[in-house]
Amino acid sequence: MSSARETRITPHKLTLQEVLGWLVADSMVPADKAELLSGLDARGAYKDKHPLLILGKRGWNDARPPHLPLSVDYLTAWLAARTGLPHARIDPLKLDVQRITGVVSLPYASRFNVLPVEVTKQEIVFATAEPFEDEWEREIAAVQKKKIRRVISNPEDIARYLVEFYSISRSVLGAEKQNEGVPAANGIQNLEQLVELGRSGKLDVNDSHVISIVDWLLQYAFDQRASDIHVEPRREQGVIRFRIDGVLQQVYQLPTAVLTPVTSRIKILARMDIAEKRRPQDGRIKTRTPAGQEVELRLSTMPTAFGEKLVMRIFDPTVLLKDFRALGFTETDEKLWGTLIENPHGIVLVTGPTGSGKTTTLYSTLKQVAKPEVNVCTVEDPIELVEPAFNQMQVNAGIELNFAAGVRTLLRQDPDIIMIGEIRDAETADMAVQAALTGHLVFSTLHTNDAPSSVSRLLDLGVQPFLIQSTLLGVIAQRLVRTLCPHCRREAQIEDADWEMLVTPWKVQKPRKVYEAVGCLECRNTGYKGRVGLYEMLHFTHKLKPLVTERLDLDALREAALREGMKPLRLRGAQKVAEGVTTLEEVMRVAPPTSVQRG
Repeated sequence: MSSARETRITPHKLTLQEVLGWLVADSMVPADKAELLSGLDARGAYKDKHPLLILGKRGWNDARPPHLPLSVDYLTAWLAARTGLPHARIDPLKLDVQRITGVVSLPYASRFNVLPVEVTKQEIVFATAEPFEDEWEREIAAVQKKKIRRVISNPEDIARYLVEFYSISRSVLGAEKQNEGVPAANGIQNLEQLVELGRSGKLDVNDSHVISIVDWLLQYAFDQRASDIHVEPRREQGVIRFRIDGVLQQVYQLPTAVLTPVTSRIKILARMDIAEKRRPQDGRIKTRTPAGQEVELRLSTMPTAFGEKLVMRIFDPTVLLKDFRALGFTETDEKLWGTLIENPHGIVLVTGPTGSGKTTTLYSTLKQVAKPEVNVCTVEDPIELVEPAFNQMQVNAGIELNFAAGVRTLLRQDPDIIMIGEIRDAETADMAVQAALTGHLVFSTLHTNDAPSSVSRLLDLGVQPFLIQSTLLGVIAQRLVRTLCPHCRREAQIEDADWEMLVTPWKVQKPRKVYEAVGCLECRNTGYKGRVGLYEMLHFTHKLKPLVTERLDLDALREAALREGMKPLRLRGAQKVAEGVTTLEEVMRVAPPTSVQRG
């Protein structure tokens, strides 16, 4: 492939005819297609639009095998190679927004559609979609006294992040100026000082700059697939972090004078007490994603040494629309789970640590069984996601409404199905058993390492063995593993010893092909994108019930469950590794070993 930069080219903007000519020369687009589109352009159909955007919207495929779609991203990478410039995807989480927006003004950057993406002592890296325009390069180099390096990026990304980055930077600076002289949150000791500060007009949480920052923060989190937003005060600067695919990543830093009104603004949206900073509070926000979809956020505040820390858990309502296969269930799991939840009465437990997806499994299950002829009632702490198909009640310790009292109330509400947020004490366990004995189907969660351990936990809580035998239908233990990024995963070799460590003591043949995490801009150099569940499903059959005694032999119960068909978490993980869904390292990190001896 010849390079368009081998000879000196007069500075100019790319034209559609120019790009079409290269595509035809590279055998990517047939000449007749190119001529037709060129004719439309000549009549002014695509005035002032970047050629890559025009071509990316056509829905064409590369004429060369394997005939990949000619998307804007694909064409951008091709253009970079064609013009001899580096290609770069803009990763907003890796950029120092305050620093890059200080290089050039927004009007100047917009005029040439360039975006600074990296600033060092020696050079400034600019993203552009115009490989042959260099007027701005000479001007900026003269002003900044630094070397200018260009990379080719998606023109849509450049236009979008130009607006986003300069807007948030302007809002932060405006809010900082607006709140000059406002003491740090840890310097405000009492309610009187807060009230006085509010009267002075310095702490204006309704300032347009503060509103812009909060709006940007929420929309940005939705766009980045974050599950949690952390707003954390520090001694010098406040830190904003997103949890993406289970891993926290720093997104932005805010001056303390800005962080305080931003936190207060969020608390107002959640109908929380803005003046109370000494006690933890909980709240909720309902908003919309950039795509217009309703999303709920659950808020929790905590007083720290440097001020008030705020965490927002994002609940995506689309999880309730996913079927069990999309969550990670195998076909066998789905059939067994369907059998368990179709029972008219009994207890079904979901176990696992915090963040293992128990809530998603329960809500998806309840959504499936919540038919018009069924009364589904829940008692939760707190209500994770408001769902009109359920009758949901929240625990309130202030009025002595705990889980046990909540279940007692629900039993008088003529329920068919009851969901208890968590069985955490003897009284709640006893009420769950009583509900199951009186003809109700009960769902709940426990914190145990695996499914058989839930029986031991119930015994520890004081539930009699014969009651467990009478009521327990099944247990599902689960974990979430990160899935490999489809854009950068590559085939890898797996050592026999590593595979044996994963599947021991079971004799499972090593797969011929596995993949490893590499890392690219699509996955923020983690090698993973998204998560999927691993499920250990215990069906509490008649053969297992006699093993439940006051002096439970947990290993014997686990062995019997394995003979009855239970597949441990590590074996489920090994299956995902063999399917190319995740890596051996990820499964080893997440799934606990099972202490059994099998030949």
